[in-house]
Amino acid sequence: MSSQKSHVQGLGFSSNHLFSPLELVDRLPRSDKAAETVNNARETIKNILHGDDARLMIITGPCSIHDEEAALDYARRLIELRDRLGDKLFIVMRVYFEKPRTTVGWKGLINDPELNETFDISQGLQRARRLLQEINDMGMPAACEFLDPVVPHYFEDLVSWVAIGARTTESQTHRQMASAIGIPVGFKNGTDGSFDTAADGIMAARNQHSYVGTGPDGHVCVLRTDGNPDGHLVLRGGKLGPNYDSESIGSAREVLAKGDLDQRLVVDCSHGNSNKDHERQPLVFEDVVSQRARGDESIVGVMLESNINPGSQKLGGDPSTLEYGVSITDACVGWNKTEEIILWANDTLDS
Repeated sequence: MSSQKSHVQGLGFSSNHLFSPLELVDRLPRSDKAAETVNNARETIKNILHGDDARLMIITGPCSIHDEEAALDYARRLIELRDRLGDKLFIVMRVYFEKPRTTVGWKGLINDPELNETFDISQGLQRARRLLQEINDMGMPAACEFLDPVVPHYFEDLVSWVAIGARTTESQTHRQMASAIGIPVGFKNGTDGSFDTAADGIMAARNQHSYVGTGPDGHVCVLRTDGNPDGHLVLRGGKLGPNYDSESIGSAREVLAKGDLDQRLVVDCSHGNSNKDHERQPLVFEDVVSQRARGDESIVGVMLESNINPGSQKLGGDPSTLEYGVSITDACVGWNKTEEIILWANDTLDS
C-alpha cells in the first residue's frame, strides 16, 4: 500500500491510498483449479435455484473468519465429509470476511486482520484473497456476504454464492451491486422478519442499473449492469421470531409468487431462526431438512454457522489467548455436531 496520505481540512476523516482490485488480482491471480471450482459451483447453484438440479445446498462454516489456519482446517474436514456423502447434497463453505454491526465491534478480517484495532485493510484484503484461493484450490466452493460495495472487486472471482444481509437487503446500493455480479445472490429477509423487503431486492437486482461506483481499476466511474437472474430469498427469522416452519415458508412462497419470482428459497438456521442460540441450530436444520424430505421442493438450501469448536468467545485485548476454532462473533455449532447432522440429512434425503 502506498504510504501517501491525505487529510481534508474541516472534514472528520483522513485517507490512505490503496492498491486497486486489478493490482491485487494481478499480484494473486486466480489459479486454473480455483477457476474450475468457482465456475462449476456457480453453475450447479444456478441449476439448484431454478429446479434443474435436485440436490439440497448446504452452506456451512464459521460466522466469521479470524484465523486462516483454522479456516483451512475446517475446509479440509468439510471436503472429507463431502466425499462420504451421496448425491443428495451440494456443500459450500461459508467464508465471511465482513461483519455488519448493530452498533460497534470487530468488523471482520478485512477491516482488522490483526484483531488489535490497527485496521490494516490492505493486509486484510490480501489475506482474504489468498485464503479464498487456497480453499478453492482444494475444490471447495466459497460463500461470502458482500457488505462494502467496493470490497467485492478484490475477490469476487473466487466466490460462488453471495448473501446480502438483513440490514442491507433494503439498500439501493446493495441491490445495484447484486445486479452487477454474475454470482447467485441470496437476499435475507429484513430484521423485522418481512419477506417483502427481500422480494423487492430480488426484483430490483434482476433489472439493469446505471449508477456511480468504483470500477476494478479503482477509479470512480458510471457502472451499467446486466441484471442478475439468480437472486433468491433467504429466511433468517426476525424480531417477531423464527420463520423456518412450514407455515412461514408457505407465506414466503406466496410473497414470491405475487412478485412473479421463483418460489425457491434458502433457510438460515442461525440468527432469528435459532434466537442466536447455537444449540438450537441443529433442531432448526433437522426440521427444515425434514420438510424437504416430505416433498417441499421450494426449500433448496440450508445455512449453518459452524466452527471447529462450539460456542463463541470474546476477542479481548490479547489475540494470542484466543481458543482455537471458536468464533469471536456469533456462537457456532461445533464440528462434531455439524458432521452428525449433515450425515443425517444425507441419509434422510436418500431414504
